[in-house]
Amino acid sequence: MTITRYARRSPFISPWVEMEDMTNRLNRLFREPRNGHDSKGSSWVPTVNVEESADELLLTAELPGLGIEDIEIEVENNVLTLKGEKREEREDGDERRYHVWERRHGSFKRTFNLPRTVKTDAISAEMKDGVLFVQMPKAPEALSRKIEIKA
Repeated sequence: MTITRYARRSPFISPWVEMEDMTNRLNRLFREPRNGHDSKGSSWVPTVNVEESADELLLTAELPGLGIEDIEIEVENNVLTLKGEKREEREDGDERRYHVWERRHGSFKRTFNLPRTVKTDAISAEMKDGVLFVQMPKAPEALSRKIEIKA
């Protein structure tokens, strides 16, 4: 049983407050994973960081247990798509009983809208220790530069 705080209602109940509360509940329902799966049907989504420096954008994704052959990176219309599949290590006919099953598997797909300043033809990727590094250099015209003031 969950203990909830009693909130005394005022004589005037705003319908907008009630609608906002219902909207928040529905958003939470569809956003939270159910039975280890998200609302799109995949069983896991890798965590990603996107950093920006003066020269480039750097995307890092944690992909433990995946090899280069399990990952695909595409760029089309300034949209970077990262997709792949983490296969289940259990085999058919495996008679083991699991007491804790927290490791997730399945396919994933992440998309990122890139700024127009990224040189899409110069994007490179490297995998090291289960972490994917995607380097996206900026175009020369996007790099900051000092402008000399003439007298």
